[in-house]
Amino acid sequence: MSVTYKVGAGLYVNVTNRCTNCCEFCIRRYGEGVGSADSLWLEREPSKEEILGEIEASGLTQYSELVFCGYGEPLERFDDVVWVCHALRQTHKIPIRINTNGQSDLICGRETPPELAGIVDVISISLNAPDARTYAKLCSPVFGERTFDAVMKFAADCIRYIPKVILSVVDVIDDEQIARCRALAEGIGAEFRVRSLLTSGSGPTE
Repeated sequence: MSVTYKVGAGLYVNVTNRCTNCCEFCIRRYGEGVGSADSLWLEREPSKEEILGEIEASGLTQYSELVFCGYGEPLERFDDVVWVCHALRQTHKIPIRINTNGQSDLICGRETPPELAGIVDVISISLNAPDARTYAKLCSPVFGERTFDAVMKFAADCIRYIPKVILSVVDVIDDEQIARCRALAEGIGAEFRVRSLLTSGSGPTE
């Protein structure tokens, strides 16, 4: 089972297969692995100590960044990810990025962005739709239509605590919807990125 894997110059960390979304365009529908990982389906969730050990054994100095992103939503394990990041910050200066669906406030039942301050350099949030109804249709979130507003609030809060905040969409929506998503990102001061739909395990999960 792959806990860490390489994509380009980054070391990626796969901490869970759980996710609060079931997106129509999710790469998990098309293959088992990404980058150097033959399969990102976990036999079990690694402990936080195991995650830290795998990262440290990978030789961080050879990578440009550390990215929490795998075949699941990393912030399903919010407290463990924060613990690992704090531990790494004691000995390493590598930039840390989290790729997330932006639902950790709903998952944890509290405002989570303040807990990422000082340990996360970049957060990339999958927006994927310009409104609650479209989001619910495309992503099938377990929290229903209220999810969209929670994701936008999370993103806006992250602006206050994390140096670089990115909102992204996959190009399965039309140009008008992409433009609306771009306006939402710019409205809160976030960067905006359009990602191509990946239908194989050859590309990055970001």
